[in-house]
Amino acid sequence: MKRSSSLFSIFLIGLFTLSTFANEAFSQEEKAESPVFEYKAENNRLELDTIYISSVEEVNLDIEFENKGNAPLLLSNVRACCGTRVVEYPEEPLNPGEMGIIKVSFRLVPRPHNINRSVIVSSNDPGGQKVLRITGRVEQGEE
Repeated sequence: MKRSSSLFSIFLIGLFTLSTFANEAFSQEEKAESPVFEYKAENNRLELDTIYISSVEEVNLDIEFENKGNAPLLLSNVRACCGTRVVEYPEEPLNPGEMGIIKVSFRLVPRPHNINRSVIVSSNDPGGQKVLRITGRVEQGEE
């Protein structure tokens, strides 16, 4: 009885070890052939210059990104928050090394405040959603 339970334990340990190695090999293979979405903005942050109330107008931005992986990148959803509108983004797959542009726009309230907006991209990148922060400041300015 002890011998059969020992053999069963050895069998389970072997099975667990094999499945672990198989999962690692599969995930390495999956990473080897996958797209990688990367914003061109440093640290996924766009810092706007100080905007003065006297020159407040609609802000239009072209957000650049690149497929740093080795498989085609397909954006499935691009959204923004806080009154920011996604105007346009590539709907066709981007090949490895290709760059794309996401066009966004938003209006600013003509009063002193901090600007804090986000653009969120969902794609077939196994790393998940990518968030870009847009920050800045609207100030009174000198009259």
